[in-house]
Amino acid sequence: MKPNTVDAMHGLIQEIQNTLPFDQIKADFCSDTCSGCSIKLIDFLSTETEHWQYRLNQGDIPNFNDLNKLAKMAKKIQAVLLKNGLV
Repeated sequence: MKPNTVDAMHGLIQEIQNTLPFDQIKADFCSDTCSGCSIKLIDFLSTETEHWQYRLNQGDIPNFNDLNKLAKMAKKIQAVLLKNGLV
């Protein structure tokens, strides 16, 4: 059975938090080559996931567009982090 959108959003947030280096020391984010500010991107994604976690705790129900938007954002940020050698 497919999960509902609330469970899917919880799963997506968990996957993002497990995959990307949110706990890495900020000094490690800056290197000689940079194609996008990794610090700002990871902070932005952290804020977005925290915002959704708060909304879910308040009883908000995400729709498929919300799930898709967060997933696309995470994939794009992950691509930049990969390019910068952080993932």
